[in-house]
Amino acid sequence: MFNVVNAELRKLRRPTLFLGTMGSALFFTGLITSFVCLMIDSPQGNGDRGRTISREVLGLASGSVNSFASVGGFLGIIALCVFAAQTAQEYTYGTLRNLLIREPGRLKILIGKLISMMLFALVMITIAAVVSIALSYFLAPGAEVNTELWFTSDGLNAIFTTFINVSISVFAFGIVGMILGLLLRSPISAISFGVLWLLIVENLLIAVKNSLQNWLPGAQLSTIATGGAIDVSYKHALGVGGMYVAIGALIASILFVRRDVAN
Repeated sequence: MFNVVNAELRKLRRPTLFLGTMGSALFFTGLITSFVCLMIDSPQGNGDRGRTISREVLGLASGSVNSFASVGGFLGIIALCVFAAQTAQEYTYGTLRNLLIREPGRLKILIGKLISMMLFALVMITIAAVVSIALSYFLAPGAEVNTELWFTSDGLNAIFTTFINVSISVFAFGIVGMILGLLLRSPISAISFGVLWLLIVENLLIAVKNSLQNWLPGAQLSTIATGGAIDVSYKHALGVGGMYVAIGALIASILFVRRDVAN
């Protein structure tokens, strides 16, 4: 198992992949964090779907990670793309058959790849958290936000809780990407389908019928990152989102074990 994880990490450490992924994560982190602080007085709102995040809310103990929680959904999409590409390309390049010659245990390879990609995602989440909190603290005076409660015991607890919630959300998005990679066996198809569904289809469905946000997978996983929403509780999102991921992972694992490895 250790050799499988180490081999996958070697691929994930490639500068083009590592720096590109971290650059994308930092771009969205900086953009959303800056938007929340700089647009605090905008009548169009400074939060998701035009909602307003007031100075009073940002001045709470959880204010330091308010922006970071909002970034969770975007980090999840990045993780989905990375997990999907790294899984599906084994079929595209024909390397999976060679891997199975060295390690015939298919589930061992699958679990090892998952562990390595989760470690990669954890690095991305950590960097995004540090940058988001630091940028929020830097922009707070200009936005007239009080930061006295941010680093108290309650504030540190909020940072830890939000970090866990974002990590759960990003890992779940990544597993969905891995599932798509196993099912479609093509990086382009897996990424295109995942991004299209999350960014366009789900938003259109929610716009048509708002109650669907209680049951669509992407909405649940994004809600986990924010610790719950007005219309969707954290417990509901965790349960429904976890059900989607578990069922998808079970189906994909069975197909991976039983299907021919050729694309």
